[in-house]
Amino acid sequence: MRWALAVYVIGFLEGTCAHLLDLLRGGIHVYASFAPLPLQVFFVSLAVLDPLVVVLVGLVRPVGLWSACAVMALDVTANWITNWPQLRDDWTWLLRPVGLLPITLFGLFVLTSAVPLRRAVALGTGVRERDHPLRRTTAH
Repeated sequence: MRWALAVYVIGFLEGTCAHLLDLLRGGIHVYASFAPLPLQVFFVSLAVLDPLVVVLVGLVRPVGLWSACAVMALDVTANWITNWPQLRDDWTWLLRPVGLLPITLFGLFVLTSAVPLRRAVALGTGVRERDHPLRRTTAH
């Protein structure tokens, strides 16, 4: 469990640094040359969302895991949308060491590991899965 949480923290710290560096280099409109306005706003917001996920995951909060999933699902989707024209023209665009492939692989890791990791976090904090307050119950 700890290694997976460490991977989350490292991945989201890398994202934080990348987006902060982008903003320092190019200002608030740094993404204007290749992304539509809603995606520009999202990419800029990652300078706040990524470190928030780092804190929540670092504190081993279940909401951190769900936040990580939401952020990565949106981030992967936004990156595929903005990179699709280059990828369509040259499939090797996917093989760049910094870019779409690592973001996609990290996103898949987060999305596939979140539920088992959530269970492990619940067990590690002494909360049984069936008694957890976020679990929905049905009337019998």
